Amino acid sequence: MHWVVASLVAAFFLGVYELCTKHAVNKNAVLPVLFLANVVSAGIWTTMMLFQRANPQLMPAIFTVAPLTPMQHGQIALKSFIVACSWVATYFAIKHLPVSITSPIRATAPVWTIFGALIYLGERPSWLEMVGVAITLVAFVALSLAGQKEGIHFHRNKWVWWSVVGMLFGAASALYDKHLLGRVGFDAATVQAWFSIYLALFFLPLAIGWKLRLWTRHEFHWRWSIVLLTLALLVSDFLYFNALRNPEALISLVASLRRGNTLVAFVGGILLFGEAYDRKKIFAVVGVLAGIVITLLGPWLLTKFNHG
Repeated sequence: MHWVVASLVAAFFLGVYELCTKHAVNKNAVLPVLFLANVVSAGIWTTMMLFQRANPQLMPAIFTVAPLTPMQHGQIALKSFIVACSWVATYFAIKHLPVSITSPIRATAPVWTIFGALIYLGERPSWLEMVGVAITLVAFVALSLAGQKEGIHFHRNKWVWWSVVGMLFGAASALYDKHLLGRVGFDAATVQAWFSIYLALFFLPLAIGWKLRLWTRHEFHWRWSIVLLTLALLVSDFLYFNALRNPEALISLVASLRRGNTLVAFVGGILLFGEAYDRKKIFAVVGVLAGIVITLLGPWLLTKFNHG
């Protein structure tokens, strides 16, 4: 599959993942959903690791999980902890807000990753990247104004802030991914496998606490969307990393195309969950995506222009 096609299909499945998440947590207890979804993911990777141990010659290289030192296990466990914080905040936000609001908020994570790169990696954005950041922020404000028509006031609604916190942890996770995969040299399968296992372990105490009614909580209802959201995310991540393995693939373009998940979630939220349709919200969502595309493609566009 061509890397551009793989990126677009990955975006579609990421949008499906968000819609399945909305269905799974809608009027449902969040913590059991998180735990069971990660148990499914961890179970799939554990099965693949056992198959690899029994038949190493039959396991495709892309799915091969490398042995790790205790220090390396700790590094991946830290990633799982960051993602766990992100998912707890995000899942609760998705439960209480329209997915057509939460998805664009989450889509701004690459913009905030740039600010992290400024501080941690010492990177300096180009003027075109800063234009993209500015467009994204303006569109974000426009999205907040559009949300007021649905009674969602961004500055007063705690679930909006939960979504923002989840997005910021997601941006931190992306920055840490650059460190693990770029500087440390982990391969994607190893990170994904142990990351899934540690996530399930992190959510286990929360699931036990929920089961023992240690706090006020909602009842849990099993839904097959819990399995579907896990499978959709696994497929999306597989296609995403597979696209990046292509030597001709541009990481900035792959990342930009993957943000198309916002359109899938936006349209799906309207068609499947009856969320409010509003032209201002559509313009705000398009603005968010345009800003992200300009931000991520800025360096590549400037290079093409300077060499042209």
